[in-house]
Amino acid sequence: MTQFAHDKVVPYQDSKLNKKQQVAEMFNSIAFRYDFLNRFLTAGIDVHWRKKAILLLKDIQPQMMLDVATGTADVALLSYQLLHPKKIVGIDISEGMLQLGRQKVAKAGLEQVIELVNGDSETINYSNDTFDAITVAFGVRNFENLEKGLAEMLRVLKPGGKLVVLEFSRPKNIVFRAMCSFYENAIVPFAGKWFARNKNAYAYLNRSAKVFPERKQLTDILQSVGYTNTYYKPLSLGICCMYSAVK
Repeated sequence: MTQFAHDKVVPYQDSKLNKKQQVAEMFNSIAFRYDFLNRFLTAGIDVHWRKKAILLLKDIQPQMMLDVATGTADVALLSYQLLHPKKIVGIDISEGMLQLGRQKVAKAGLEQVIELVNGDSETINYSNDTFDAITVAFGVRNFENLEKGLAEMLRVLKPGGKLVVLEFSRPKNIVFRAMCSFYENAIVPFAGKWFARNKNAYAYLNRSAKVFPERKQLTDILQSVGYTNTYYKPLSLGICCMYSAVK
């Protein structure tokens, strides 16, 4: 498997834990402020991005869905609202995030539809050809091995099933990119330190986003793993991109 630059970016430079363990530890530590900071740092536009990505699945009307790196279940809950599948499984390596997600699922009365389990993108505990659709929102850059995670998701997708990925990207416009860079380097870590008491976590999220293979690079990787019909579309002047691919 190919190693990419972001695979080696970790939250805590001096830790002896591997990336997967560090990411789980990091998200456990910021879970209590994660939803708030998502809304605050993106001025709420992240909800719009999630909706746009989920609606890429409308044409296949998925009945069995998997949400990888589900976190606090934002995408799982939105997927039910927009698509009404029979079953959504959300997996994440952070138990702290999952606990908050389960509270949101219970509040919505959807425990019979949405199941959240501790799980790893690189070893998904389901049989081949299980899911009609898979979603990943702002999670693929946290994979310890990108290709392995993408291949594992391909394994559990049904033939004709679709993968949809949402991830931050770097704007092409030089001025807008400079503005975004200042925001990411100065404002975001400060907000992380102030609200979530973890500056390292939000500094890591920025570092990993900056070296993550984006746009055509990512669609090329998806094709090399075995996906077809790959597609990407920049959102909000290129701050974010949504991707889709088919098994």
